Amino acid sequence: MTEVKQAQIGIIGGSGFYSFFEESGADFDEISVDTPYGKPSDNITIGELFGKKVAFIPRHGRDHRFLPHLVNYRANVWALKSLGVTRVISPCAAGSLQKHVKPGDFVICDQFVDWTDGRKNTFFEGPKCIHPSAADPYCPELRNIAITQAKKLGITVHEKGTVVIINGPRFTTKAESEFFTRQGWEVINMSQYPEVHLVRELDMCPVTIALITDYDAGLVDDVPPVTHQEVIQVFKTNISKLKTLLVSIIENIPLERNNCECYKTSHTS
Repeated sequence: MTEVKQAQIGIIGGSGFYSFFEESGADFDEISVDTPYGKPSDNITIGELFGKKVAFIPRHGRDHRFLPHLVNYRANVWALKSLGVTRVISPCAAGSLQKHVKPGDFVICDQFVDWTDGRKNTFFEGPKCIHPSAADPYCPELRNIAITQAKKLGITVHEKGTVVIINGPRFTTKAESEFFTRQGWEVINMSQYPEVHLVRELDMCPVTIALITDYDAGLVDDVPPVTHQEVIQVFKTNISKLKTLLVSIIENIPLERNNCECYKTSHTS
């Protein structure tokens, strides 16, 4: 891969988060990137904050045309890497599996459980035998920055949480949701895998900010079935808070990666 060094930090916007620089008044460029895995979900916008170049791509396309099971995750991640990105921030809408994790809260995930199927989930397809590590999928340095800045901004943040990723596009049954809750997992989402793992495979550092939009179906007896429209509405209500946090995180990310092992431990042959 040839990196063109146009950006250092990447943001992958989730449901309801389709633009980043337009509202800020910052100057930005919009570019189209081709990859060996096809076209990314949309064009990428690149702007500068605090002397750092930031690349933004909406995960589902700016018109939300790609459902979670149809997102070209490999193209999105490859495109950011080709621009020189070394850190990737992935906000996402998510449901809560535990009563203490409330709608409107933020969760800085530290583990995931893959419950998807049929997705292209690796860049390693032979002939060399590569076994990627996923023991600690999220960057500890970026997680600490995100937690610290959220607290400074007065955001209710959970410092860790396991996210279980379902395939979608359907939501869970109550039985499935109750099972996930009994495992002790905190968050449920449709897009974190394989995205976060692909970021690690290309030696970039990932951090996920899960914005809790609802309680999942099996958590509380009288919880009505969640709808996509409700998820988007809660996300939109909290989008300004999320963008403020992202700006604060970007401001505090050091230019050099000194306190994490992501780019050293992502895979072994």
